[in-house]
This record gives sequence, structure tokens and C-alpha cells, in this order.
Amino acid sequence: MDAHVQIIVHGMVQGVGFRYFVFREAQQLNLRGYVKNVPTGEVEITAEGDRGMLEELIKKVRVGPRFADIEDLAIEWKKVQGLFQLFEIY
Repeated sequence: MDAHVQIIVHGMVQGVGFRYFVFREAQQLNLRGYVKNVPTGEVEITAEGDRGMLEELIKKVRVGPRFADIEDLAIEWKKVQGLFQLFEIY
């Protein structure tokens, strides 16, 4: 079953390789969508794929890469849009 999730990651997540970490994890989980920095200092993740794989991504994002400091995640499940062919870094 396909699902769509938007995640806003709060904390020390810019300048620590966080987007590349998410990119690698999303590719391994066969997800589609993107990850990007937000001007206010957060990272936004929009992903589509199997619900179980999206939940696995959320678990990995809660931990993050070694130099990140994750304070909070804002998670919003949405209707699948089907706009993405692959996972990208913006």
C-alpha cells in the first residue's frame, strides 16, 4: 500500500550531512520524494512509498547521522500524490 508523509525535522540538522543521510536511507527503502533545507533551519522531507518503509524512514530520521541533534519531528500523513519518480536532494 502506498502512503505519503511530510516530515519537518527540528534541531541541529543543517550543515551536518543530514540531507545526504536521508537521501541514502530513502533510496535503500525504495521511497520517492525529496529532502531539502528550510530557511528557518529545519529540514523538510516529503516521501511516498510503502507505509512500512516510510515508518522505517521515520525511525531512522529520529536518530539521524552522527553530528545531527534531532529535537523534534512534525509528521503529517497525506493523500498519495504520485508526483515523484525517485528520491532527490534539493
